[in-house]
Amino acid sequence: MARITVEDCIDKFPSRFELVLVASNRARKLYSGENPTVEIDNDKNTVIALREIADETLTTEQLKNDLIEEYQTNTFIEDEDINELEDNSDESEANGSEIDSDEIQQNNEDVNNTSENIPIETAQDNLEDSSGVKKKQDI
Repeated sequence: MARITVEDCIDKFPSRFELVLVASNRARKLYSGENPTVEIDNDKNTVIALREIADETLTTEQLKNDLIEEYQTNTFIEDEDINELEDNSDESEANGSEIDSDEIQQNNEDVNNTSENIPIETAQDNLEDSSGVKKKQDI
């Protein structure tokens, strides 16, 4: 068969970018085992995908929907799954709000006490003169 290029298929899609996305997605599906709708003729999957698009053996809407499904990250079969997740998150929020305020205050005091005892050194604390002798600066 004659050689096929992107120019042969560009009239099927509004932009080259969309055409390339759809064709590459179809080529991946062919590689994963889907049956081609045109003769193979010892061609690679990308050429077969472009030939399918040029011959319109698959509709553009079907190709677009396949691409969208490929890139969707969340797929819930039923709304019940979503409702179940929301119910579980509501229960965990209710359980997490029962924190003792005395415990929080004690933790804050512990943090404040430990930070008072730690000396903090800065770059200005350790100065060197031109002879390379370190001088300690008092704050």
